[in-house]
Amino acid sequence: MTATVAEDGDLGAQSPEEAVAASPRVPVARVYRFELVKLVSQWRIRLLLLACWIVPALFVAAVSRQSTLPVDTLFGRWMHATGWAGALVMLGFAGTWALPLLTAVVAGDVFASEDRLGTWRHLLVAVRSPRRIFAAKALAGLTVILLLVAGLVASSSAGGLVAVGDQPLVGLDGHLLTPADAAGKVLLAWVCVLAPTLALAAIGLLGSVALGRSPMGLLLPALVALAMQLAQMMPLPVAVRLALPGYAFIAWNGLFTSPAQLGPLLIGIVVSLLWAVTATAPAYALFMRRDFTDVAHDGSGRGAVTAGVLPLVALAAVTVAVVGATTGATGSGIEQDKVQRSAATAFAHLYRLQTAQLNRPAVTEARLKVTASCDKGSVKVAAEGPGNDWRCVVSWHLPGVDAVGTAVYQLDVTPDGRFMADGDGPKEVNGYFLVRTPTGDAPNPLWQFDGNVDLLATSKG
Repeated sequence: MTATVAEDGDLGAQSPEEAVAASPRVPVARVYRFELVKLVSQWRIRLLLLACWIVPALFVAAVSRQSTLPVDTLFGRWMHATGWAGALVMLGFAGTWALPLLTAVVAGDVFASEDRLGTWRHLLVAVRSPRRIFAAKALAGLTVILLLVAGLVASSSAGGLVAVGDQPLVGLDGHLLTPADAAGKVLLAWVCVLAPTLALAAIGLLGSVALGRSPMGLLLPALVALAMQLAQMMPLPVAVRLALPGYAFIAWNGLFTSPAQLGPLLIGIVVSLLWAVTATAPAYALFMRRDFTDVAHDGSGRGAVTAGVLPLVALAAVTVAVVGATTGATGSGIEQDKVQRSAATAFAHLYRLQTAQLNRPAVTEARLKVTASCDKGSVKVAAEGPGNDWRCVVSWHLPGVDAVGTAVYQLDVTPDGRFMADGDGPKEVNGYFLVRTPTGDAPNPLWQFDGNVDLLATSKG
């Protein structure tokens, strides 16, 4: 007992660094379990876990049973038709608001909480390795974030399937996905957004380490995500757009076309992972250089913030140059030929769907020979770039009929390539009327529909 007391007394007189050098180190797995339990024991983390596993199901089920749907949200117009649409609506909301806020609460506070509580000295003496502390905290934060994302996808999918059922899903180019295909692509879309989520989590770790007790460390991932969202709403060159990790929160749209638009999605994932590594490296370096004997430590100073920001700025510049050089992407990526091709493809697929719903003789896209002629309402305005002034005249041929069918659409094309087509006549083709579907009466599928322009595709072909 005397020897134990003496040893404890000596340990208490030592600095944390001396105690680390004099004692054996605790395995990372044990520290990870300790940090994970510490995170989950916090009331706000438990509340977030409960909300992510319950609220999406209630939201999707409630909206799916309403007469008015969120048609301005991608796949919102199909929430009456299939349960898988609800998970995609929730994915759009999560990428814009939920995931940035969740990463801010978890990753943005995982180191700063020790500064507020003044427990660094005790933790370092117990664990005896700053490297293991950093690794354990980062892994524990990542585990909680993955649990939150898993709750969002599982809950929203369950809510939609219970409320509507396992029905086929209409893709962004109008083609019909079987329930199995829809399930696989919904899951893949959620997996893809993990990459930008990791980038925001790494930025949160950097802010938590560099800014200490400052609330800016907690807000940093949300502020960065908001800045990237605002950038995606601006008419930026396509190379700049793809060089930001926030684009990966949008690029999953390309999974729901045929063929899939994988180029922007893969670039977004790679860029996001590079941002995650580039933000984690300075966070680790700052943490390893920290003086843990300073109980009044309140961040690593302005120089540390600069050291963390400059690599990300340099990475963005290099990525813009690489994307521009390897893809040949110039301008907005929204060109007349691309819009015409996307509108014609979507119309052809949806025309077949309408034909089946109205019990008319089936016809293939090859025999329809659908084409589209699109402009921006005036010969004085170049037919390129985003805007709500696009006008398309769609033409098609029916077998055995000499006359050419035409329909007019007004298109609102957003800077990220998504467009909504609104039927402008003739009303027998693309006007508003109800059709009979397996899930009940639904609006004419040719009345309004969503589409997606591949920003990296060649303008002709």
